[in-house]
Amino acid sequence: MKRETIRVEPLSTYLERRKAPASVVTRHGDTIYVSGLPPFDPETGDIVEAPLERQTEIVLEQLKRCVEAAGSSLERVVRCTVYCTSAEKFAAVNAIYARYFPKDPPARTFVNVPAWPFRFDIEIDCIAVV
Repeated sequence: MKRETIRVEPLSTYLERRKAPASVVTRHGDTIYVSGLPPFDPETGDIVEAPLERQTEIVLEQLKRCVEAAGSSLERVVRCTVYCTSAEKFAAVNAIYARYFPKDPPARTFVNVPAWPFRFDIEIDCIAVV
């Protein structure tokens, strides 16, 4: 079975602009792998400087766009990893995350990270099935 890279615009272009050697979405068989992405402004591709709660909403909207572009949905996400620069915001992130996964949420890990090379506070990657 061959691995397939799926472009999700404008996110793929925004990632390429930063010279990141990664694909936004990769599909292998009936499994989709979505990269963690910073909270991109949908109009400009700049990284949004906003409170963590707003960044979380943007990142989850991007995640939704990616799984749908690959022929799946948030309901078919089986695994997420949340990378966040603030363990103190765990409850706030959970409240927003629960809106996107209200029933039978996927397996998940929350990882506290120190920082990224750009100014943002959260990324979420996932694995979904088609």
